[in-house]
Amino acid sequence: MSVFETKVQAIGSEAALFKEDNMLILFGDNAPEGLKDYAYQIIMNQAKEDITTDMVLSICQTSFVITAVGNLVTKNLNQLGHITMSFTGDSTANLPGTLYLEAKEIPEITEGTEIAIA
Repeated sequence: MSVFETKVQAIGSEAALFKEDNMLILFGDNAPEGLKDYAYQIIMNQAKEDITTDMVLSICQTSFVITAVGNLVTKNLNQLGHITMSFTGDSTANLPGTLYLEAKEIPEITEGTEIAIA
């Protein structure tokens, strides 16, 4: 059962630049102008419970083990639709709004791409 589900509804013109650094930025409808170009805009949905390292994030058909969770991830996701996803495998959450995931190739993300946490 999914704890959180969303779809990408728009892609900022510079969003793919962060893939080179193994990062993605998600933002809901209200992304500030300075960040909109760098973010994948998602449909705002609420997480059904706190996100933890016992969970897995899926992008399309690719799953990523969650390795660390910043203490603001669930709150920011629920209020702003905003988190940074770091695909580095770090086991310590150094940044409060960042979700850390296992280090493996990030799939191509297009409008309509589904993202889920279970």
